Amino acid sequence: QVQLVESGGGLVQAGGSLRLSCAASERTFNSPVMGWFRRAPGKEREFVAAIDWGGTRTNYADSVKGRFTISKDNTKNAVYLQMNSLKSEDTADYYCAAGLLLQGNPEGYFSWGQGTQVTVSS
Repeated sequence: QVQLVESGGGLVQAGGSLRLSCAASERTFNSPVMGWFRRAPGKEREFVAAIDWGGTRTNYADSVKGRFTISKDNTKNAVYLQMNSLKSEDTADYYCAAGLLLQGNPEGYFSWGQGTQVTVSS
């Protein structure tokens, strides 16, 4: 049973914007935390952002602070990642995940989507 499905990736020029979406099953969406991670070619998986169930607390990687915004819609069981001022180094596969703590250690996340590809051209 697929529990997390990402969408919204694509090709964008540097300086542009993309909005990623993550559709979750109700059970998975009701996890304490929902997060976004990314993996660039040849690199380790990297934390991007996380949000608590109520949507009142967020956590961001330093590399995306001020450019990316995580949000959620509890009526649609959806989590979003608004990405602005994109840079070539943001190129990666982006993954939605459900976890327990508002932190960036992937070990704390127990359910993962298949990912959506983001390519930023310079």
